[in-house]
Amino acid sequence: MRRSIPFLFATIFGATTLYAQNKQLLYDFYEIPQSLMINPGVKTSQKWHTGIPVISGLSFQAGTSGVTVNDLFANDGVDFTTKVRDRLVNAVSHRDDFSTTSQIEGFNIGFRGKNRPENYYTFGMYSETDIIVYWPRDLAILAFEGNGGANIGRSFDLGHLSLRGEMVNVFHFGINRKMSNSLTVGARAKIYSSIFQFKSTRNSGSFRTTQGQDNIYVSAITADMQLQTAGLDEFLDILEEDTSTTQADLTSLFTRRMFFGGNLGLGFDAGFSYQLNPQTTITGSVLDVGFIYNSKDVRNFTLRGNTSNEGITVFLPEDINDLNNDLWQELIDDVEAAVPFEENESGYISLRPVKVYGSIRYDFGQREATLDDCGCAINVRGGQNEDLYRNSVGGQLFMMKRPRGVQAALTGFYQKRLGRVLALKATYTADKYSFTNIGLGLNLQAGPINFYILGDNLLAYRNIADSHYASLQFGFNIINWNGN
Repeated sequence: MRRSIPFLFATIFGATTLYAQNKQLLYDFYEIPQSLMINPGVKTSQKWHTGIPVISGLSFQAGTSGVTVNDLFANDGVDFTTKVRDRLVNAVSHRDDFSTTSQIEGFNIGFRGKNRPENYYTFGMYSETDIIVYWPRDLAILAFEGNGGANIGRSFDLGHLSLRGEMVNVFHFGINRKMSNSLTVGARAKIYSSIFQFKSTRNSGSFRTTQGQDNIYVSAITADMQLQTAGLDEFLDILEEDTSTTQADLTSLFTRRMFFGGNLGLGFDAGFSYQLNPQTTITGSVLDVGFIYNSKDVRNFTLRGNTSNEGITVFLPEDINDLNNDLWQELIDDVEAAVPFEENESGYISLRPVKVYGSIRYDFGQREATLDDCGCAINVRGGQNEDLYRNSVGGQLFMMKRPRGVQAALTGFYQKRLGRVLALKATYTADKYSFTNIGLGLNLQAGPINFYILGDNLLAYRNIADSHYASLQFGFNIINWNGN
């Protein structure tokens, strides 16, 4: 436990400026092949695509729903301790969180079926890191102010401690199928190869100090707490050895974990696009419905029980004369017996954070082609996209399962296409992190070379330190547009 706690806190607080998994700019931006990764049922126009390895899909996002860096470190003449107390300890709710999600694609390849051109197949690999930490408000107040003074009689909620994190390598294979001129569906199977995982999400209990009878105060604790970890100890062992081969050993272990050498799991994605009429489309997708069974390199910690103690009771003059009476040790032994701290290596299942997207889009403006209105994304007779309107407007909904409930975001967007070379998408998103999140995305098609860059919360770039959210996604692909 002594080794794991510092590692966890370094991981957590090294990433507390990072935010969540909503990719509203990329969703339904079907000119970009990576849009298939957040809706397997998005319409597809290309004959095949291949991402340029490692740089085909990079996603970095940052934010916080509570305090910002500027709140604590701005040169505003306020004492730092005062700012910590007023702007962090007492101001941030236990429902506020700090979270991070990043993705790096190893490779991403897609191709249309030769004998069944209505099918578009994809496969690839990407690495994902996802960490969320809720602010432990009561525990922070207890640590900052103590349990005396105004806090006598206050019950501190131990359930405010809630955190979850993992790093996982994902191998996937998907099929996108045009079922009719109006409906496209898709599904993707996933194999998860876990690098590490930890969670402590179902904690409960309380700590309370009140007036005592035999002594001045009596403290009561009731605890049912658990921290589960998988994949951390081997990394910590290598770091503790600190030999000349430490870096090579870490690299070897990390690589082995990426390629099925650790804990494994299964999952799937599914999605659809349906045209209500030639200009109105609804879409939906569900991602990461799956699990990882953690059975290797597992180490769990529990704290369960309850006790009430008034501290050291001294009987005079007997205890003063008894120099062998170790009163402090007796007190510690009593507390540990009533609320034991234990370790075990029991395997456990960790569920992936499920995400749901939905949207409605209205296309308008002059079409890029005047072929028959088939309403399909691909003309199987050899043509290219037949229903590419120059403008689109609509709304999107994002929901994600988190330890303290569902996290949601609502987005409005406008998309402009300038020929088949350039497409722009502007978004406004409202969620718990920001009500002024304006984003802009660009997709450039230069012959077979595809480049995209998507940035969120652009207004915050005037002062990043005072921002609750910032995001950047970009990548390069090679695309064959059906030979045309």
